[in-house]
Amino acid sequence: MRSLLLLMLTAAMGFTQARDPAPPRRPAQKKAAATAPDKWPIERLAVEGNRGYTREQVLAVAGLKVGQLAGKPEFDAARDRLVASGAFETVSYRFVPDPNGQGYAATFQITEANPMLPVRFEELGVPDGEIEAALHARDPLFSTAHLPATQAVLDRYVAWIQQFLAGKAITETIAGRVTATAPDQFAIVFRPARNLPAVALVTFEGNQVIPQGPLREAVSGVAVGMLYTEGEFRSVLNTSVVPLYERRGRIRVAFPKIRTEPAGDVQGINVFVAVDEGQSYDLGNVEIAGPAPVSPTELLKAGDFKTGDLANFDRVNEGLDRIRKAVRRAGYMDARVSSSRRIDDQKKTVDVTVSVDAGSQFAMGKLNIVGLDLDSEAEMRRIWTMSLGKPFNPDYPDFFLSKVREAGLFDNLGSTEAEIQVNSQARTADVTLRFTGAGEEQRLSRRKQP
Repeated sequence: MRSLLLLMLTAAMGFTQARDPAPPRRPAQKKAAATAPDKWPIERLAVEGNRGYTREQVLAVAGLKVGQLAGKPEFDAARDRLVASGAFETVSYRFVPDPNGQGYAATFQITEANPMLPVRFEELGVPDGEIEAALHARDPLFSTAHLPATQAVLDRYVAWIQQFLAGKAITETIAGRVTATAPDQFAIVFRPARNLPAVALVTFEGNQVIPQGPLREAVSGVAVGMLYTEGEFRSVLNTSVVPLYERRGRIRVAFPKIRTEPAGDVQGINVFVAVDEGQSYDLGNVEIAGPAPVSPTELLKAGDFKTGDLANFDRVNEGLDRIRKAVRRAGYMDARVSSSRRIDDQKKTVDVTVSVDAGSQFAMGKLNIVGLDLDSEAEMRRIWTMSLGKPFNPDYPDFFLSKVREAGLFDNLGSTEAEIQVNSQARTADVTLRFTGAGEEQRLSRRKQP
């Protein structure tokens, strides 16, 4: 085990490594010593940096398992398999002796490729579930929720889908493309490569609550000019039109029928959308589910939900954002807030359950002040109230500068700026306050200095 420890201390094997140092050798003995082993049992395998993929998915592609004998060649090959998948921008690994003394603990460090986009299948002639199962069998990393939008990955998946369809006697050529599904929203769509008609005009039928003009305006930026498939067009309706109705409490709005006709005056098609606007619903009970670092009472107060009023989900979403900011102010800078709905069709109410994923808490780190003389800097540090090591409130630096300006502590105060530098590993946040005077160090006002 001594030779294992010596070798582990000198091994640093990563994606960019060009050459490894020669393995350490024991001092020469009078008698010939046995050759040190170059493979040991893997006792533990970990993955760092994964967000969209699970540890099990990453290790399935790497091809290493706990208990097997492995050395540098095996880890290099595992790294190469991860890189070849196209799902990762960087891949490296490290290993150290396991505390039990029988082998080593290894860790793969990865950075997932960007962008990662959701996946859809259209007009392929077989149920989506069958295609998904076939792709899962080919690639342990496959998920319809996220796929790297690189050409190499798209080409590989197109080939796999084409082979699967050929086994079903479907020979039509398939294409995989990144397609806009809403403003600033995209998806990877696998569908036949034949030319599609473009949308020239959209007309809504059966609508009364919202006039034709606002509905057309909501979809025109994305729908008009897009290559038409019903699935893709329905995605546009869900992201562009449904929010207009949910703003009015019409949460059961539906589009039961969509039909198309050739456009008479331009090349393309006219799309006619039947709208079932449904009835209005009120906002019912709103509750915080699961643990949260801030009390549910305080979070619900921050959300300021208008229970009993019309279920306006623009306002609900604004309340969710206020909850997220309240959690961030407690030091949880990566906090995420989500919600789910329970619809009571008899009472015509919608209950909302709010879930908080707080993440790690960050503490105040160093305070740097730039652009002040020594006396002024000392005064700023005196009145700065967020102490070293206390939960970091990301709103406080800008709030502090606004109060400094309101208090009139400086003559001819120029621009001020607060910069936040986050250390994710230490879970701290350093703050730099910049004061800009008229070409010289800013000094406290003699008249207004307390």
